[in-house]
Amino acid sequence: MSATASTAQPTTSEQKPLQTMTLEQETNPWEAQAFRFDLAAKKLNLDPGIWKVLRYPQREIIVHIPVAMDDGSIEVFTGYRVQHSISRGPAKGGIRYSPDVSLDEVRALASWMTWKCAVVNIPFGGAKGGVICDPKKMSQGELERMTRRYTAELIEFIGPEKDVPAPDMGTDEQTMAWIMDTYSMHMRQTVTSVVTGKPVSIGGSRGRREATGRGISVVCDSALKYLNMPVEGCRVIVQGFGNVGSNAAKLLHEKGYTIIGITEFDGALYNANGIDIPSLTSHRKRAGTINGFSGGEAVDKDELITRECEILIPAATENVITSKNAAQLKCRILCEGANGPTTVVADDILAEKGIFVIPDILANAGGVTTSYFEWVQDRMGYFWTEKEVNDRLDTIMTASFDDVVAYATAHSVNNRIAAYMLAIDRVAYTTKQRGIYA
Repeated sequence: MSATASTAQPTTSEQKPLQTMTLEQETNPWEAQAFRFDLAAKKLNLDPGIWKVLRYPQREIIVHIPVAMDDGSIEVFTGYRVQHSISRGPAKGGIRYSPDVSLDEVRALASWMTWKCAVVNIPFGGAKGGVICDPKKMSQGELERMTRRYTAELIEFIGPEKDVPAPDMGTDEQTMAWIMDTYSMHMRQTVTSVVTGKPVSIGGSRGRREATGRGISVVCDSALKYLNMPVEGCRVIVQGFGNVGSNAAKLLHEKGYTIIGITEFDGALYNANGIDIPSLTSHRKRAGTINGFSGGEAVDKDELITRECEILIPAATENVITSKNAAQLKCRILCEGANGPTTVVADDILAEKGIFVIPDILANAGGVTTSYFEWVQDRMGYFWTEKEVNDRLDTIMTASFDDVVAYATAHSVNNRIAAYMLAIDRVAYTTKQRGIYA
């Protein structure tokens, strides 16, 4: 089945006042992204033409991919790839495998990737992909066949100079290896730079696996310094203990932060004196869950994120903090490790409470920054040490935090709108320089 490329604009109603939004509208990721974009563009007094260009994705691709299952049956999976912008360079963005993948979600994530790359000032645009499936219920063979067919359907739309995928929810280094191999077979040559987040043995970058968590730890350091708060006694709750959350917790633990709470999809742990993160990681590796760990008390996962702490890190999925629970948060700093964990209605509530928000397009940009490093290393055929990668990442994340805070102060806006304004300003400037081809 061939790919279907669409340039149609997604239907978006006129921006509704926050108080009139239904919960469905509040938690729609595309509506949330569009609302924040419009607000930032208005404050920038953005040219109306450029506003229209940047508001919508440049290309949307829908594929229906047949896969031979292990029992001999054929399943057809629906996949997406949305490319939001290539003004500043090739599109860049992950691929997620999840039963909940939708076109609106992928559109929003692609747009967020554009702004994220611009916030940290790396030469990529934004893209995102996804396949509607449940990877936990599929064998390795089924996942490989689905991944290779999905890649083949997108072969003319991806590439080192076009669109560079990476891992996301439900995908990993192995998935990227399959994509790289499939693309290379079609090109009749090994093309390592078509994806990032690969195993180090086939062109991956040292430090990439830990990069998003490391970036979170760096901006937490910067926030404490900015707010004149000490690391000693700084209590942290991490929602989500996947790659992002576990690495953020590990690095913050090593820096002297006190990790008092960890939540996962199947449970949560609390220890007022601090959880031993290395021990928890070992337990999870053995047991396959954080449940049953002796170093923490089992508590309700939804209630845990509302407990008193200095830093709350939502590091799992979208829409964790909404109008229903935002008023109950008792953190001083909200550092968004996930994409879109806070709804637009919740933003206003957090502002009223005086919570210092480190927005997702800054907080979790460590992953795409080190993906950029991987792409650069693949293209020049020379690989850096882990220390070189980490030092470069630390420098970029620290400088980007300072840029966003300075922008917020200069324009009297909150950090999230400042990050959007900074990103939109940079992408708009490049778009004007290039002009509109007609």
